[in-house]
Amino acid sequence: MVPKLSDILAPIQVELDQVEKLVMQNLETDIDLLTQVGQYILGAGGKRVRPAMLLFAAGSLGKISQDACQTANIIEYIHTATLLHDDVVDNADMRRSKKAARSIWGNEASVLVGDYLFTVSFKYLSALGEMKLIEALSKTTTLMARGEILQLIRTNDQATEADYLEIVFHKTATLMGAAMEMGAILAGGSDKQASLYYEIGKNIGMAFQIVDDALDYQVDNQKTGKERGTDLKERKITLPLSRLLEMASPKDKEAVLDILDLDEIGDLEVGQIAEWIKEYKVTEYCLGRAEDYVALAKKDLKQLPENIYTQSIASLAEYVVFRNR
Repeated sequence: MVPKLSDILAPIQVELDQVEKLVMQNLETDIDLLTQVGQYILGAGGKRVRPAMLLFAAGSLGKISQDACQTANIIEYIHTATLLHDDVVDNADMRRSKKAARSIWGNEASVLVGDYLFTVSFKYLSALGEMKLIEALSKTTTLMARGEILQLIRTNDQATEADYLEIVFHKTATLMGAAMEMGAILAGGSDKQASLYYEIGKNIGMAFQIVDDALDYQVDNQKTGKERGTDLKERKITLPLSRLLEMASPKDKEAVLDILDLDEIGDLEVGQIAEWIKEYKVTEYCLGRAEDYVALAKKDLKQLPENIYTQSIASLAEYVVFRNR
């Protein structure tokens, strides 16, 4: 039985509540638009998985300090900034079952608030006076920007699994890895422990995104906060679609590419793609790949002290793969 996320987070709930207060309080500025947009998207129901990963890593190696809570807040700001920018690039109208910020305040406001969250994150981080933290986040945000560009230039005839995994690493997994690495640094962990936690977070992040993309084609995917087929309508070649293009018969592959060439992709086309995904057992393949990454994370976890926090990390990895099944 898959544990509930609330049960997994129980050991750090007090600290998560503190992070939540920081997330909202630090956005109270003298610019109403900035405060409104920031608090709107940050209050839109995110699970705060990335801050939790940082807190788990810190707790497992020492104690969860005030600096760890502040850094967890920073990680959530960086994540939120990417969501604001993504919605503009993708022309997305919805985010977490609510109107995207760009749909309410416009693209300009979304981009500028995202920029503000990036810059204020480094301001808060530099105030902690730990160069290793700044180096870790600087490297990660550079990789994330590279991932956005890689996704932008990717074409349908380059829809390979390797290309997809490279983008997922850059856009999603590296921030989750950095969250855990930074938690280890804040707890006084060794360089080896910090590197291990980066790998653990990265592999959980890979699994997280693969499952999220697989669920995009499921009939009942309300819990993901996305309309069914959102990735397809935005012409994102995620693993389900790249796997389908690899496995489909020449006739079906041509039909899939024809759909991707349409001026507008609607629910009818989403339904047809979903049928092919079922026929070619694509979802099973994707979930299997996610399980492979979770296995790698659990293997590395065995090299770290066993306690309630590392047990929670293992449970979180399981939750990532088996949620919503």
